[in-house]
Amino acid sequence: MKRFFWLICVLSAWPLMATAKAPILAGDFVQGGLVQGTAAPGTRVEFAGRKVRIGKNGRFIIGFGRDFPASAPLYWIDAGGQRHSLTLEIKARTYKTQRIDGLPPKMVTPPKAVLNRIRRENRGIAAVRRLDSPTPWHESGFDWPLQGRISGVYGSQRILNGKPRRPHYGLDIANKTGTPIHASTDGMVALAAKDLYYTGGTVMLDHGHGLTSVYSHLHSVAVKQGQFIRQGEQIGTLGKTGRATGPHLDWRLNWFKQRLDPALLLGPMAKP
Repeated sequence: MKRFFWLICVLSAWPLMATAKAPILAGDFVQGGLVQGTAAPGTRVEFAGRKVRIGKNGRFIIGFGRDFPASAPLYWIDAGGQRHSLTLEIKARTYKTQRIDGLPPKMVTPPKAVLNRIRRENRGIAAVRRLDSPTPWHESGFDWPLQGRISGVYGSQRILNGKPRRPHYGLDIANKTGTPIHASTDGMVALAAKDLYYTGGTVMLDHGHGLTSVYSHLHSVAVKQGQFIRQGEQIGTLGKTGRATGPHLDWRLNWFKQRLDPALLLGPMAKP
């Protein structure tokens, strides 16, 4: 099932009614959460050290990463040029530890011969995550990209072949190799690669306003860079390419550098 992520969140310590023209915010005020705001005409908004893009309809989005602090200021400048601020309270989460064994040693500690390749690929991924496209394609809402078993969750600390590594920033969905994968929401294909070192077959979609997603470990890639994709259209098939021990999709969502939890935007997975 699908649900829009503009869920009303009650902030007990946040006096929204104190300022009539304060942006109206709704969403998941937790680590990994995504929030939509609506601002009055002529308003400018700043959050997390950056100017926030506001659409023609007055809507904007902000997000909170895995280890986002417990509070952060949101600034807005009204049409008259006066600067205001609100303090957002962000709920902390407790994350699991996940142990994965059986990976080829070179995929845990890559040899020096491939470091330049990894850096080059990482630069390409980082460039996509800096995009700030003006069209709010994400307003189409979110749906599951496929059905399957949840084999990994957002935020978990990864122990790979007994060695601690970075936390997992995505949602893993396991199924058979070749299972079709569909776009969760509307977007423009910003990257389509058949063989990145860590993520194998990889598709990155630009959803506008700094929101991007990545679909990793694909067996096949069915789209090209620059192609516009509607929600539900196939972008590839499930695989185990790159650093993977079995066929699964590693699905991630970013608001610029803030790594978000895709599961917060979804209802229950539909049964086969």
